[in-house]
Amino acid sequence: MPNVQGKGETFLQGIWQQDSVAHAEKLLSYTTHRLKFTCDSFYVDFVTHSKENYYEDSCFNNGVWKEYAKGTYLVKNDTLTLVGDFTKANYKQKVSGCYRTGRYINEFKIKNWSAKQLALEDLNSHNPLSFTLREQIICVPKEL
Repeated sequence: MPNVQGKGETFLQGIWQQDSVAHAEKLLSYTTHRLKFTCDSFYVDFVTHSKENYYEDSCFNNGVWKEYAKGTYLVKNDTLTLVGDFTKANYKQKVSGCYRTGRYINEFKIKNWSAKQLALEDLNSHNPLSFTLREQIICVPKEL
């Protein structure tokens, strides 16, 4: 049997967009997510809006910046676990630069899902995240 990518979870396959954050206008910073699940892999784009500068002035970008990560995921019971690395915008390895580098590991509780909606709770921050399916993807496993 060839060494091939896993199939992942059928209900997650696709591109999911978080359109808003509750009470965003009252927060010092918040992040929206775009999740792409294809077979057993994930790609995540983060857009952070911040009123406070946590980085060098050259990185602050007027309080709006993007970050990226990719890796593999696992669903066990009601928990979605993402394990990967922070990357550049092209999803290639990022070893230095502005914002976060290194490993990206996060867990979410799957609160609810349907064909077009996905509701998660970030188990680190306990923030609710609501996503809408933007594009369906059908898994075609590739050789590793």
